[in-house]
Amino acid sequence: MEITAEPTLTIRTLAREDLAAVVDIDAVLERRTRRAYIERRLAAALRVPRQHAQFAAVDADGIAGYLLARVLTGEFGRPAPSLRLELVGVRADVKGHGVGTRLLTALSDWARRHAVADLRTAAAWNDHAMLRWLDAMGFALSPGHVLDCAVDGGAYSPERDDALGLTDGNGPGNEIDYGAPEGNDYERLARDTADVRTMLREDLAEIARIDRTITGRDRRDYIEGKLTEALDDASIRVSLTARRDGAVVGYLMAAADLGDFGRIEPVAILDTIGVDPDYAHHGVGRALVSQLFANLGALRIERIETVVTPSDLALLAFFHDIGFVPSQRLAFVRRLDA
Repeated sequence: MEITAEPTLTIRTLAREDLAAVVDIDAVLERRTRRAYIERRLAAALRVPRQHAQFAAVDADGIAGYLLARVLTGEFGRPAPSLRLELVGVRADVKGHGVGTRLLTALSDWARRHAVADLRTAAAWNDHAMLRWLDAMGFALSPGHVLDCAVDGGAYSPERDDALGLTDGNGPGNEIDYGAPEGNDYERLARDTADVRTMLREDLAEIARIDRTITGRDRRDYIEGKLTEALDDASIRVSLTARRDGAVVGYLMAAADLGDFGRIEPVAILDTIGVDPDYAHHGVGRALVSQLFANLGALRIERIETVVTPSDLALLAFFHDIGFVPSQRLAFVRRLDA
């Protein structure tokens, strides 16, 4: 597909052979190379094109700019698909010539053709250049609250684990081993919360059932897609289930994104969490998050981030109680006309 923007600039789908040029432009903008991150994003788009929209702006000198976006189909509990703008860059010598505008127009056209109602992104509150561009492009603040929390290597934290309800207030100063055999000193704590383990494909039916109970919608396809992504690349996604009496009673899905929105530190995005209503207030969600911190620490992830709608007071309270605070990043949305 090619969309001619003007005689000297063509907007087309990003291709594998564009990788080097994109990496070079990004390195100038970010003052460091992010080849592994960009290569992974491009490979994901080539592998599952329906979940990605990636464009290149080409002039007589080659790649003048690029834009990478990903389809959101149910993350953060949203009922309708969105496009998340993750990476945009313009070659230094053509800045101010409308390259970014033309790339965003191509993305908006792609979204409309695929029945996507809005574009979403995020930026640091003090990234003034990006904030000005988002304003000029018609983005507005999203009502969602961006929350984050330091992972601290996944190590035991008395304050955090007390908040999680996983110690008796006189804890021995060790993290819980959810896979511990009979006789472990902390077996009682694990039994009293949940048996947390890596999500398996055979968990899909139970997870979809719980999710349907919570949301009132059948999101099996969304959950299956996330599970498949986790199984394909366990270094990027962390997906967990919690069991009580042998049955799945909760689940959690997070992704490690090592370069989105210009971040310089490794960050994980917690995009899906659910607990069977019959097991609410039994520490299931807290056990899932505690194990997530341990897993992310092993991956050397420094922070974890999530987005919560203002109306979901129970979820906001849950994240507040376990140590999440308002992020220094702001969420933006651009609604698309029909």
